[in-house]
Amino acid sequence: MKISHLDKTPRLITALVLMAGLSACTSTMSRLAEVGNGPELTEITNPTAQPEYRPVSMPMPTPELAEENPNSLWRAGARAFFKDHRAKEIGDILTVSMDFTDSATLDNTTTRTRADTEDTDVTNLLGLEAEFTKVLPQALANASVMSFGNAMDTEGTGNITRSEALSLSMAAVVTQILPNGNLVIMGRQEMLVNKEIRELMVSGVVRPGDIESDNTIAHTSIAEMRVAYGGRGTLSELQKPRWGTQIWDIIFPF
Repeated sequence: MKISHLDKTPRLITALVLMAGLSACTSTMSRLAEVGNGPELTEITNPTAQPEYRPVSMPMPTPELAEENPNSLWRAGARAFFKDHRAKEIGDILTVSMDFTDSATLDNTTTRTRADTEDTDVTNLLGLEAEFTKVLPQALANASVMSFGNAMDTEGTGNITRSEALSLSMAAVVTQILPNGNLVIMGRQEMLVNKEIRELMVSGVVRPGDIESDNTIAHTSIAEMRVAYGGRGTLSELQKPRWGTQIWDIIFPF
């Protein structure tokens, strides 16, 4: 017996609901364990050992062979004459300074009108046009076999106003050195205030030459930067819809 796609749809929805319910049950048990104490801070771990960690791979230039100058104090390919304390090895720490001030206003108005009309007739078809009237003697006219009409009128208006501001400094760790010498950094912070944890994560790729002498780097010098700021706790749980409402919003087709 062949099972159609329509027969599989209820099973798929049921499986999704069960998975969401299991995830919600785990979250519920975790929240019940935090009653009276609030969420706990996570342990300090190696960021490269996390399941979601993925090494960075980017286009690299052709490697250059370093020339040997045994009688010179300068080494070919070196970026500094004297050794400094700026981050340059895996595990080194540097400070990331972020100062975002962003605002945008977008207005969009769309108006669309379309009317289509199409007529199809069969007046000469190798003499077979008379056969149509034998099959449908009262409901078919050869001069107007099919007639289509379509009228559409669409009007839309959109308005977006956004304003963002973020100013802070945080430490990040060098987790990878790319073949061209660029550094991959990753930093995380957690703050527990009134049983509410605020989490901040930043990652990206930096050039060692862009690191300042005080071992800081501005966010404008970080390539492929990813910044995540959020929280978890009682207030965060109250502000988001219940998991049942979230599932309903996803699967409800209207």
